[in-house]
Amino acid sequence: MNKLSTAAFSVLIFLGSGCSPQKKLASQPKAPVPAPMEEQKPPVNPAPEPKTDPFLEDILKSNPFFDSIRLMRKEWKVQIIYTQIDRTANNIPVFKPFYFNYEPSEYIYPASTVKLPVALLALQRLNEMKFPGIDRNTAMVTDAEYSKQTPVYNDPTTSDGKPSIAQYIRKILLVSDNDAYNRLYEFLGQEYINSQLARLGYTSAEIVHRLEVFLTPDENRHTNPVRFIGPAGNVIFTQPMKFNEKTFPPRNDFIGTAHYKNGELVNQPLNFSAKNKLSLDDLTGILKSVLFPETLPEKQRFGLTADDYAFVRKYMSQFPSETRTPEYDTATNWDAYAKFLLYGTEKGKLPKNIRIFNKIGDAYGCLTDAAYIVDLDRNIEFMLSARIYCNRDGVLNDDKYDYDAIGFPFMKQLGKTVYDFEVKRSRPVKPDLSKFKIVYEK
Repeated sequence: MNKLSTAAFSVLIFLGSGCSPQKKLASQPKAPVPAPMEEQKPPVNPAPEPKTDPFLEDILKSNPFFDSIRLMRKEWKVQIIYTQIDRTANNIPVFKPFYFNYEPSEYIYPASTVKLPVALLALQRLNEMKFPGIDRNTAMVTDAEYSKQTPVYNDPTTSDGKPSIAQYIRKILLVSDNDAYNRLYEFLGQEYINSQLARLGYTSAEIVHRLEVFLTPDENRHTNPVRFIGPAGNVIFTQPMKFNEKTFPPRNDFIGTAHYKNGELVNQPLNFSAKNKLSLDDLTGILKSVLFPETLPEKQRFGLTADDYAFVRKYMSQFPSETRTPEYDTATNWDAYAKFLLYGTEKGKLPKNIRIFNKIGDAYGCLTDAAYIVDLDRNIEFMLSARIYCNRDGVLNDDKYDYDAIGFPFMKQLGKTVYDFEVKRSRPVKPDLSKFKIVYEK
């Protein structure tokens, strides 16, 4: 995730932003060519009434900062899900969610939040392969066989210079790296990603493109061949290029009042109908599945091992300053770099008793964070997910968004307000949070 990165793009081109990018052609079947985006019009039917729990609104009222947020909830597309967690006598978590202005059909570009389910599916796919000598640490090189595909043969951020699924996931969870996501998207293929998320019950999910690279829908349907390489340099397994023949239902997702295209101002909302989609509720559910898989039916869990879960939790909550590989410059990747809730853009060291297991995203003025926040000293835990569209002029692709004026202060104040409420909230049972006391690299 390179914060605040946006760029102009043409009609049938995907430019995913979210939160860093690296060619020979092959004859393959072509996907049906969709109608030009500009021919579609924003929906005219009114959206259902958003869900707001008075309890959560009262919490927001306790902080004058939220006076403008509550007033502008519709224009700024504010969505909040606050989930209280209590424990039974056997330490089993019981969840009680509260909503503010939540309407799942209200489209907000998910940006880098889609990286979380893709990272989890990459681990699941490795377990399904059950191929001798292949695990998340096995070297995986990416080849190129189709238009605009790019290869990856080495990774200077690893100790041995070899790319691997484990390292890609680390970079996604620590600093929301775009290229790392792209390589996992290519390993999995578009069809696998979407069919698996639908199987797990995340019906809002539609993950259809790489991030931060200019590709057509057809090019995004084609995903690179990959090879797994053994310690001696021998090829253990080769996966050919994949092509997704399945089509997606038509959508009508628009944002803004105007946008720039090829340097020209177009006085129409920007069409997101062919871009990634993921509701805040489904994102929260995916996060919960990583932290509390035991609370879900078996059929709704990702196919991960206990070691996989521990790996994801470690790097989801670890600060860049605590990481040896990759080694990050904390001037540009500070502790709160990917922790919007509670900290916003706060620089410097963060308290180590408070851990945030989360995934963020920001692009096109759309800011999202879904988090499980735990204070290990005070035995406090809760989940908090939020989205806000911070773009007061309504123009997209102009590099003029209100992240600093609206978005990041909103995230910081929201996290702080709910945390302060949780400090005072009584709990019938003191939670055992030892599962989240993790030994980090530094």
